[in-house]
Amino acid sequence: MIRNVVFDIGWVFLHLNYRPILDLLSANGAEAPDMESVLARISFDDHETGRLHGHGLLERLAGLTTQPVAHADIHAKWVDMFELQPEMVALAHRLTERYRVYLLSNIGDLHWAHISREYRLHQIGHGALPSYLAGVMKPHEGIYIEAERRFALEPAETVFVDDRADNIASARARGWRGIVHGGYATTVTALRALEVDC
Repeated sequence: MIRNVVFDIGWVFLHLNYRPILDLLSANGAEAPDMESVLARISFDDHETGRLHGHGLLERLAGLTTQPVAHADIHAKWVDMFELQPEMVALAHRLTERYRVYLLSNIGDLHWAHISREYRLHQIGHGALPSYLAGVMKPHEGIYIEAERRFALEPAETVFVDDRADNIASARARGWRGIVHGGYATTVTALRALEVDC
């Protein structure tokens, strides 16, 4: 029986549009054809595992440009990438009435502060474990172990909803159930197949 429902945030509750930050970097001389290449050049994992605080991240992004850019401008574009998915947020709130609901996300301090302030996502459910506080990122098993410890999760009673198959595979390796999120309708169908009352 499922008692715990754990959600990722990015591409589940929030869709991401990288264009604002990429355009700013490109306009100031950076080679920024896509987000993947930018993140690789700034060793982004350091930020999402808490080894690099937000100011340091802004410095690394500024270091990609050939023209000076104010950190405030970079910060504004860095957080201007989210599109709320109201159906998924409403689903999580409904589930909170009958299940223990948690958030487990690869995210750094800047984005966590922004989405908490703007979207109140930190108020969903019964707790959240951002990777920058855990000190480890999905799909590493350490973040699932820490979630189990913090939230007293019994793996066999836990289902994880995440958009990435590798993250779900790691959760399943711990004994969790897993749903690869492709959209509201398919996730609700998958939850109901596990006898979760949506």
